[in-house]
Amino acid sequence: MLLEIENLSKVYGKSCGQCIALTGDDMGTAICPVCGAVVAVNRINLRVEDNEVLGIVGESGSGKSTLLQLIYRDTKTTEGKMFFREMQGEDGEPVDIAGLNMMETVLMRNTMMAMIYQNPRLGLNFLFSGGGNIAEKVIAAGQRNYEDIRKSACYFFEKTDLPVSRIDQSPETFSGGQQQRIQIAKALAASPRLLLLDEPTTGLDVSVQAQILDMIRVLQKELSFSMIVVSHDLGVIRHLTDITVVMRNGSIVEQGLTDQVLEDPQHVYTQLLVSSVL
Repeated sequence: MLLEIENLSKVYGKSCGQCIALTGDDMGTAICPVCGAVVAVNRINLRVEDNEVLGIVGESGSGKSTLLQLIYRDTKTTEGKMFFREMQGEDGEPVDIAGLNMMETVLMRNTMMAMIYQNPRLGLNFLFSGGGNIAEKVIAAGQRNYEDIRKSACYFFEKTDLPVSRIDQSPETFSGGQQQRIQIAKALAASPRLLLLDEPTTGLDVSVQAQILDMIRVLQKELSFSMIVVSHDLGVIRHLTDITVVMRNGSIVEQGLTDQVLEDPQHVYTQLLVSSVL
């Protein structure tokens, strides 16, 4: 087990103490009827295996992106635990990454886990060149030799089908699809065990989307890392993932093998999602 999430919740706003119990899909709302706080993630239990690609789908406001932000520690949890095998305590057992301090979080992000944001500007430093962004990650992972750092940057440019001749150019000079490729190259440069992707192809041309998705799938197989992919696009989920989780009102309403969930959805909400695409 690479990642195990137990009863994870996130409340936005001042909680009355009853928010989590009074919300969720069973209650038909993510907004607390007592105090008005928003429960974006409500008692989520989830597991990710080695080399597994897990997809999370749901309408806007379902909590899927917040769940990814909690895992990456972009936002703090309200309740629950997340055990990530790569982060171990003195006893050799996985620690609860929900309780990591800032330095531990930086270590996790530099060497064990990476995020691909929908907007490349959130994942790239536009003050650095494309190769410089990759070098930043390689250096953070512990590499200090200039030639090896440069070779790593060239290697990941090639891996993500970027022209190595442009390695010293600013990300500003690249197209949106190429900026996304640089972000992917940067994320993979530290050899993470878990890659998180938040709407990785939204806003890109359809032809570019297909190229990016194919590239991600090939790299995942070749480099053997696990992924969690958040998307509202069932085509992306079908193309990339092995397991699919469906969220609504901060809760998981259905999960299973991707083909099974999309071909024979059991929950009414999943049926609506699938039929709206057909």
